[in-house]
Amino acid sequence: MAQTVQIIMTDDIDGDEATETVTFAIDGHGYEIDLNEDNATALREALAPYRKAGRKASRATSWRKTGATQQRNSETPKIRAWAQENGYEVGPRGRIHQHIIDAYHQATGTSAN
Repeated sequence: MAQTVQIIMTDDIDGDEATETVTFAIDGHGYEIDLNEDNATALREALAPYRKAGRKASRATSWRKTGATQQRNSETPKIRAWAQENGYEVGPRGRIHQHIIDAYHQATGTSAN
């Protein structure tokens, strides 16, 4: 017996039939939304000024939190000072390697957030 399977995408905004899946990312999270042609155009038009003003990022960078984002917390100066006092090479600013952060937490008995 032959079967035909038909997949009908539904627009996630208005419930009409969707014509495409649009992917986008914001705040380190990637999203997919099924939209019809009108809603896809409206989304692209709404984002156009931000796309023009922004710069392209690699997918890996834009869809996840980077090490730099992770480091921006109140413990960073403490970790940097501890690392320098304990023989680790860290600069006065910039990223602190994860193995140094882990060593700090182990030595101080604290946990990473």
